[in-house]
Amino acid sequence: MNDTSTLQATRRPRSPTALATAALLVCAQLSGCGSLLPRSSVEARSPFDSYEAAQRALERIEPYKTPASDLVALGFDLADARNVRIIPYPDLVARLAPHAGVALADIDPGLRDCILARLGCQAFEFKLTRETRTREGNFLLDFLNFQRHTAVSGWRFEALVVVRDGIVLFRSAGGEPRIDQLEQVRNPLGPLQSIGESAAARIKR
Repeated sequence: MNDTSTLQATRRPRSPTALATAALLVCAQLSGCGSLLPRSSVEARSPFDSYEAAQRALERIEPYKTPASDLVALGFDLADARNVRIIPYPDLVARLAPHAGVALADIDPGLRDCILARLGCQAFEFKLTRETRTREGNFLLDFLNFQRHTAVSGWRFEALVVVRDGIVLFRSAGGEPRIDQLEQVRNPLGPLQSIGESAAARIKR
């Protein structure tokens, strides 16, 4: 083989598979290529930047005083199908009715009046979420499905607003002001894990 043939052979482009393998090996030798790991977020659209902001807005609602028409300005839109659920009356009674041994007169006046109003009362459940999921750890182990670490951060806010005749009778809030979790998944078979699980499922059938 002459020098020209040798030069052409050395300049022959590598296949995409070879380039990808080389990139993975470089990543494994460096800092883990954490920046290449995926990142996602979940957010229920709302005017609130934090759990505390939503809590402060809800506390501005005064039972027996605040008109339902003022809720939009406070950030709680009863007509927003994305963030609010209208609770059916049977579920509402099951949720608001006192437990055995607790008299109706002993519960919150707003809840009591709502139960007595029956279908004349409506309850709205708000669920607002801001959550970020970031994969951490070694890129190669994550890419090959051997090991995955996912950091979850954010907040979840839930509110219950009870309305009768256009006036708010009751409101309450709950949720998670601060989410700080680490989800870990380990697959001994790596990329073959899903194949093994599928085979096991077929055997069980």
